[in-house]
Amino acid sequence: MSTATAAPVDRLLYKPEEAAEALAIGRSTVYELMAEGALKYIKLGRTRRIRRSDLESYVAGLSPLPN
Repeated sequence: MSTATAAPVDRLLYKPEEAAEALAIGRSTVYELMAEGALKYIKLGRTRRIRRSDLESYVAGLSPLPN
């Protein structure tokens, strides 16, 4: 008998902690990036959420270090 596993949800909004996990960086770094304006976010009531497109834009804007 096989058990079905749930497919991963393709999120549109991420909590800062989830964004940190997706970016493989620390939670406090995400909050710092948000405070600097380097990572856009929206406020929903008292919570902050980061759009998937803003995470992708942030990563696309990173430049590699020269050798």
